[in-house]
Parts: sequence; structure tokens; C-alpha cells
Amino acid sequence: YNKLVRPVVNTSDVLRVCIKLKLSQLIDVNLKNQIMTTNLWVEQSWYDYKLRWEPKEYGGVHMLHVPSDHIWRPDIVLYNNADGNFEVTLATKATIYHQGLVEWKPPAIYKSSCEIDVEYFPFDEQTCVLKFGSWTYDGFKVDLRHMDEKSGSNIVDVGVDLSEFYMSVEWDILEVPAVRNEKFYTCCDEPYLDITFNITMRRKTLFYTVNIIIPCMG
Repeated sequence: YNKLVRPVVNTSDVLRVCIKLKLSQLIDVNLKNQIMTTNLWVEQSWYDYKLRWEPKEYGGVHMLHVPSDHIWRPDIVLYNNADGNFEVTLATKATIYHQGLVEWKPPAIYKSSCEIDVEYFPFDEQTCVLKFGSWTYDGFKVDLRHMDEKSGSNIVDVGVDLSEFYMSVEWDILEVPAVRNEKFYTCCDEPYLDITFNITMRRKTLFYTVNIIIPCMG
């Protein structure tokens, strides 16, 4: 097993990689520096044909947890990062199922660039994006998809899992759609793919009314 080699039978085969974000915490939205800081789980799954086995030949074992740095992983990065940390730094264990399915759900804190318009502050809504894609592989090598994508559509209305989201004291999350983008460049024939997660949020007006506006009036 060579963890540096994409797990496909033929080098011309495309490997499908599915991703999804689980938003744990909206840590900060920095108006001055135009940066959003989030605590995320970057959920990823793919099939590795080299990691299949027959459970009855191995004591009925159907699933294993292995160090993720011992197997091939897609190099999914945040393109619009604001601090130079493109990749997940914590190499948590991956879950491997006997059919060859690999699931990897590393947590990470990301700082992403975000255009913020404060014209209507503190009664404003903002939309920040998180643009994820493969750093090395084009669309002919890695077919990047959203886990909840439906056939014939490149948009997922609820693209971010908010089931374990810690409520922010400053912002309400309104919408979290995700869009799969496919771009071609004049240099190359192959497509370049990304999944862009849009986080639309509304500022909690009461927070600023109590802490800023009322004290100024007094």
C-alpha cells in the first residue's frame, strides 16, 4: 500500500470524493480585517479499493479506526483562507469499512476572507463563503461532490450541518447553501472543482442596542 498514490485501479479513473461541513462555532467576524473565524468539522468520504476485506475472514470485523496519515487522503484545502493555513492540521483517525469506504472528519479552526458591508450596522446581514477544493488534483482525477448533492443539481440548500452549532451571542445563522463549481482555464482541458459554502447571518440587534446604543444615549 502506497499512501502517496491515488486509490484507483487505472490511473485514468476518476475518484469521487464527497465533503460536507459541520459548523460547531462561529468564533468571530472581524469587521476591520474582513475575516470570519469558524470552528468546523470537514467531513470527507471516498472509496479505497485497496482497503477492502471480507469480515468473515477477519473475525467478523466490519470497521476499523486507523491513523489517517497512514492512508491516502484527498488534499482538500480552504482556498480563501486568510492566514496561510490551507490544510487541516490535526490528523485525526479515519474510519474504514470493509467495503472500502473511508470516512474522515477532522476538526479545524479556519480564518477565511470575507467581504463585509457595514452600511446598515448594526441592522445588517452578511454572507461569508468557505471555498474548498483539491490543491493538487483536477476534476479528471478527483470528482469533488457535496455529500447531500442530488442528481442533476449543483446546489444543496442546506449545505452545512448545524446540528451541533453553539449559538452565537452576536449573530443568527439564516442560510447555509452550498454550490459545486466547475471552472475551465485557457491553459488546460481539465476542469477544476470546488464546493463553495455560503453562510448568511444576521446581526443580533439587541446585543448592540443594550451594549452600545443605550449607554451612548445615557
